[in-house]
Amino acid sequence: MKNFTITYKISIIVALAFVLWGAFFPEQLGEVMGTAQAFFLNSFGWFYNLVASFFLIFALFLIFSKYGKIKLGKDEDKPEFSRATWFAMLFSAGMGIGLLFYGVSEPISHYAAPPYGEGGTREAALLGLRYTYLHWGFHAWAIYAVVALALAYFKFRKGAPGLMSATLHPVLGNRVNGPIGYTIDIFAVFATLFGVCASLGLGAQQINAGLNYLVGLPVSFTVQLIIIGIITVLFILSASTGIQRGIKYLSNTNMILATILLIAMLIVGPTVFLLNLFTHTLGEYIQNLPQMGLRLSPFNEERAAWTQGWTIFYWAWWISWSPFVGMFIARVSKGRSVREFTIAVLIAPTLVCAFWFAVFGGTGIHLDLVQGVDVASQSLETGLFFVYEHLPFGGFLSIVTVLLISTFFITSADSATFVLGMQTTGGDMDPSNFIKVSWGLILAASAVVLMASGGLSALQTAIIVSAFPLTIILLVMCVGILRVFKSEVKGKRKKPV
Repeated sequence: MKNFTITYKISIIVALAFVLWGAFFPEQLGEVMGTAQAFFLNSFGWFYNLVASFFLIFALFLIFSKYGKIKLGKDEDKPEFSRATWFAMLFSAGMGIGLLFYGVSEPISHYAAPPYGEGGTREAALLGLRYTYLHWGFHAWAIYAVVALALAYFKFRKGAPGLMSATLHPVLGNRVNGPIGYTIDIFAVFATLFGVCASLGLGAQQINAGLNYLVGLPVSFTVQLIIIGIITVLFILSASTGIQRGIKYLSNTNMILATILLIAMLIVGPTVFLLNLFTHTLGEYIQNLPQMGLRLSPFNEERAAWTQGWTIFYWAWWISWSPFVGMFIARVSKGRSVREFTIAVLIAPTLVCAFWFAVFGGTGIHLDLVQGVDVASQSLETGLFFVYEHLPFGGFLSIVTVLLISTFFITSADSATFVLGMQTTGGDMDPSNFIKVSWGLILAASAVVLMASGGLSALQTAIIVSAFPLTIILLVMCVGILRVFKSEVKGKRKKPV
């Protein structure tokens, strides 16, 4: 078949080898992953910090530059989706499960063990939300915006394949059509694979925690394995219907359920306190953004370990997700200008994420700090449901949450099968169902072996390691964007009036 490209064959063989390694030698895989994680966190934390800040500066430059009017498509192209649907799709693909998993648990974790200072205080509560905004805010969406912009521009305006390698053509020339290009795309495939695996692992753990709260289902790896199996069947069915049906409808469903959950939480929680908290911490986040984004604490090992475990991990996660989210956002962003696209992708999701964490994390902090409920001692996956126990209509909120995690799970995996299929079929915008199903099965199997060999830590390690070579690729991509934008603007000036 024409879809069986070199990239697909090599990627599938390596992915299967990884799955078999994890299935037969899980302890050995766990040890290797642990060693790799320590090496990259200790040796390259500074690099990830600088790169994440660079992407934010680069995205801001594009907004205010003379390149803002360039269209992601031909001059006559119109957007394929309405702004509301477009936003729902990029948001669902970008961070869905993570918002639910970390909504309460991350702010409350930082409140209990802040990056610096004493835990369990009002100052720690404010600091916890500020750093949560940092991890899910402008830096993350700047990475997505830059990658998606490059992919959309080269695909829809230049007619290039929708591949990561194609965006490097202004720098590498025709070498992207040979072994160098295959290598770039394979790196992108595995970064995508491991980045999405982390979300699937988190989703399975939290669905298990929710079902434990609702119906007493035990929390165990076996139950999570069954959950992954059921969801895998559902997202493969969704993937077979195509982007215009499955992903589009699921994304809109996600936004409706997420909006219901957010508004309900705001109403049943300490409403005025949450609104005040959001406003105050958002201002502090913006005011302290440069210092927070570059913080490493070289003279304090404990503080440095905190930054490595949280901030550096997040930068690697977002970089590893960038081919997946970037390609998906690019696919649905045809016809928008560079300025409109970058502003929308950078600002709107950041504000929504910040408000989400203020409402969910703020409610958990209020229960712990003001009402004396011990939220801080809960595990990451159970924190949200523990908070629900102390709120009116907690059962209803739990049901909506389990449904939302499931639909986010399906949407993320569905989108990932489309992107992995596209990456491994030469940029085919409609990869065959066989290709998508094969990647769906690999995705589920990889999540299972990583969870079996080390749980969340193994998932984090896979992300950090796979993100490193991809980071180099993204930096070269930025050089290519500037070159081709400069050339286009120069060419327009030379045209006769």
